[in-house]
Amino acid sequence: MSEASNACPPLSLRHGIGDFPIGNIPLAGHQRRWLADTGLSIAPHAWLDAAEITQFMASGAARLLDSSGQALAWREPGEDPVTAKTSFQIRHPWDLLRANELYVSQLTENLIEGDVHPSAVIEGVIHLGAGTRILPGVFIEGNVIIGANCKIGPNCYIRGNTSIGDNCHIGQSVEIKNCLILSKTNVGHLSYVGDSVLGENVNFGAGTIVSNLRHDGKNHRSMVDGALIDTGRRKFGCIAGDGVHTGIHTAIYPGRNLWPGTSTRPGEIVSKDLQPPISNH
Repeated sequence: MSEASNACPPLSLRHGIGDFPIGNIPLAGHQRRWLADTGLSIAPHAWLDAAEITQFMASGAARLLDSSGQALAWREPGEDPVTAKTSFQIRHPWDLLRANELYVSQLTENLIEGDVHPSAVIEGVIHLGAGTRILPGVFIEGNVIIGANCKIGPNCYIRGNTSIGDNCHIGQSVEIKNCLILSKTNVGHLSYVGDSVLGENVNFGAGTIVSNLRHDGKNHRSMVDGALIDTGRRKFGCIAGDGVHTGIHTAIYPGRNLWPGTSTRPGEIVSKDLQPPISNH
């Protein structure tokens, strides 16, 4: 399957899908594990759930298909297919969020290489990179992955199943819930970000709030190639590409895409996808 058919804009405008980190490991790195352990052939942008692959290997079937009938993984010889329930092709940005949820939720053992202040509270499994500091008053609830050389806190609330890359700052009175955050990104203070994907070098100004729930409780829709697509998600925040900057007190509607390098003014409301202006040159 071609990269174009799995473009995932705005995230993939600066990242190949295979290079995109899930739990701080590139998707291709996750796939290499299955290539080494099982010898399967794997579609380029397939997310494979561990339990389902184990069942597939034991079943004797030749191909594991997604819900649309396209192959996720296969072995030769044989033609007998089975349809996946928890493995899928990554076609849209919210598929990356789903893969991250599945991976982080299945962590079973702590891996702590950074420093955790005695007053911080961790309820769940945490992977913490070298040089990262968890400051006083931080509450981490659920499974969380945090990379190297990050500063977390003081007095912030991080909820599972969140992964945070390297050299990030999550600051004073910030709440992060079920997010995928890439390296060198800052959510400095007084902000809420839920069910969202933030690219590299993103900076959310103080008081940036991301909405993630419709008043009517229906699934969120997101704009893809000029059409609104049902994400299948009742809770869904924003997708922010690399280098997005928000002014203080920015409010972002759910399901909105912010293109790489775009920015907002203080107090701005993002009710539509934020794309760079079309150049006349």
